[in-house]
Amino acid sequence: MGNILLISENDSILDRYKNLLNKIPFKFNSCCNQTSVLDLIEVEPPDVFLIDEKIESLNLNHTIKKIKSQLDNAQILLISDGSFTDEDTTKYISGFILNTFSDELILSTINSHIKTKEKLDILSGKNKDLADSLYRLNVLYNTSSQFAGTLDIKELLNYMTEGLDKSLSFDLACTISFGFENEPVLIVNSLYDISEELMSALKLRAILNYKSLFENSTPPFEINDKELKIIKNIKNPNNKFTFTIFQYDNMFAPIDLGDNFFGCIEIFKENPFTTDDATYFQTIVQQVSLPLKSAGLYKEIIEKNEELEKLERVKSEFISIVSHELRTPLTPIKNALSILSSGRCGTLGENAVKFIDMAKRNVENLTNIINDILDINKIEAGKMDFNYKLMNIHSVIENVKTNFDCVAKEHEIIFSANEQENLPDIYADSQRLGQVLTNLVSNAIKFTPRGKSITIQSELKNANDIIVNPYFENEIKTLSGNYIIVSVIDEGIGIKEENLLKAFDKFTQIENSLSRKVGGTGLGLPIAKQLIKAHKGTIWCDSEEEKGSSFHFALPVSTEKVEGLTIQKELL
Repeated sequence: MGNILLISENDSILDRYKNLLNKIPFKFNSCCNQTSVLDLIEVEPPDVFLIDEKIESLNLNHTIKKIKSQLDNAQILLISDGSFTDEDTTKYISGFILNTFSDELILSTINSHIKTKEKLDILSGKNKDLADSLYRLNVLYNTSSQFAGTLDIKELLNYMTEGLDKSLSFDLACTISFGFENEPVLIVNSLYDISEELMSALKLRAILNYKSLFENSTPPFEINDKELKIIKNIKNPNNKFTFTIFQYDNMFAPIDLGDNFFGCIEIFKENPFTTDDATYFQTIVQQVSLPLKSAGLYKEIIEKNEELEKLERVKSEFISIVSHELRTPLTPIKNALSILSSGRCGTLGENAVKFIDMAKRNVENLTNIINDILDINKIEAGKMDFNYKLMNIHSVIENVKTNFDCVAKEHEIIFSANEQENLPDIYADSQRLGQVLTNLVSNAIKFTPRGKSITIQSELKNANDIIVNPYFENEIKTLSGNYIIVSVIDEGIGIKEENLLKAFDKFTQIENSLSRKVGGTGLGLPIAKQLIKAHKGTIWCDSEEEKGSSFHFALPVSTEKVEGLTIQKELL
């Protein structure tokens, strides 16, 4: 049934419309002053306003504007003799009823506008629902974006609460969390302040809700109601909630993902929640679960990394102390053995000389082992010193060959060098390159039988022309330009193809009877790899069992200082 208000002070118009509209099922009222009009709008808003254009007891234009400002869908029909020309007023009215209209036409016009008002109300309701949905989708999108932008558990819970508040306008939220503190926490987000008595009740309710989720199983966390930490966020501390909050509508949900449980949340609202409210509530609570899992894993990784870093520091300090403590007594032992072998303490028998030589060799081996451990420790700590300068690789090869000529003869190994002439200079640390080449030659001698050969080779190649075993292709792909390739080629026992990469792992020796026999720390090749890496080069190997191995390293050709080589942190 339509609600119609006639605004007129003309008795003939009042009588005509009263008699006409009382015959049909419309609710009809009439008035003739602005105060009555405004009162009726507040108490029972009409659907259709019939306004006499000739009324003098009120300001027609002002009254019409006031009606439209408060009732946007209201239908305003002007009762006119056809002479009305005020354009400013006309744009706010819905139509005219001329005095010449028959009763049937008047009723038809009023009925048509009542139906228009009903359709506009329906459309407005749908538009409002659509606007609400769009707003919630926007809040959900923004909240999801915030979830994706942080791995901080406290921030994630804050974003969840803010998203729920923006879309549901709750009065109170109680969230139990196990994530960002070392103990369970009850986070209370409230419109008004909460008394101690009410807080105790809320705390007990939150704990009971939590335990109710695990009636048939053991809760993942134990909660002591006397020790449960509370974090309060109050919007308006000047007002206080009372126990009537428990009469409000409420929704409750666990914050979990599969077997991962992060807490639970309950929200209260004085006005009832709708079905859409419940859907949105569940959606956003579920959405926060995945980033909470990621945040928890990230927190574990950070804690593990801190623990590993601490262990690494302790290990480095231990190695450094032990190595220095071992090396300190070796120096006087080595000097004493040298004095004894020189004959300055008297003539020694054949057996004595034999045992002293054995002791000297073992002291030398132990010294080398300690030096390897110290070097790898320095490299990993980024404390290895380098002295880069322009040099030629020939000097390094010549020094290493000279140092190992006698050793090779003792082992009856044919030891030679095959160098390409006029190789360009490189910017490098000659001492560290000598250390690399020494490690490679020393290994080759260890694993090469008597009567076989070892060759040091050097040549200039473009990165595109370097051919390597498929295991090392990725490292070679990063190279560009010209490189000096230094190789140590032996006819030793060789390495299985699947073990090639293991050769450069720390404390690793390829398992076979000879490698166990010769011993060693297994640090020579890892040290060599890091030293070559510090020169912006790369190292690799080729091998075939029982036929020998070839270890190669590539150094970039440059007549100028290589950018970044002198900055230690960029090297390792």
